[in-house]
Amino acid sequence: MAEETQPSVTLRQQQAYQFDISFSPDMPHVLSDEPAPLGEDAGPSPAHLLLAAVGNCMSSSLHFALTKFKNDPGGITTTARGAIGRNPAGRLRVLHITVDIRLGAAAAGLDHLDRILDQFEQFCTVGESVRQGIPITVSVFDGSGQQLK
Repeated sequence: MAEETQPSVTLRQQQAYQFDISFSPDMPHVLSDEPAPLGEDAGPSPAHLLLAAVGNCMSSSLHFALTKFKNDPGGITTTARGAIGRNPAGRLRVLHITVDIRLGAAAAGLDHLDRILDQFEQFCTVGESVRQGIPITVSVFDGSGQQLK
């Protein structure tokens, strides 16, 4: 994966809880918003963006690990879910993240799979950083639906 030394984003308030998020001049912008009734659901919420970042990083780490051993994952589809609840102080927090990664390929055709599944999460910069404060559970399934991890 490409190393980013100092990534940054710029957020500009459009109205109320809606922010235009700019990643760089060459990338598309994203409009974020809080869910109703606070916001208007006009874009992904900050919790959605957090889940997308964790799911994307876990998927990229698995893809990298698989292709390092010349495996073709056959496409990857990932679903990240957040459990939102109240902390002891009564404030809403992301309490847990569950990431399900589905490969298009069957496990039988993938070399060094046990080693890959044991290690890929350790190389996910975002997931392992978030995991320091939020528990994350990762499951991996092959193209036939067999749970591998």
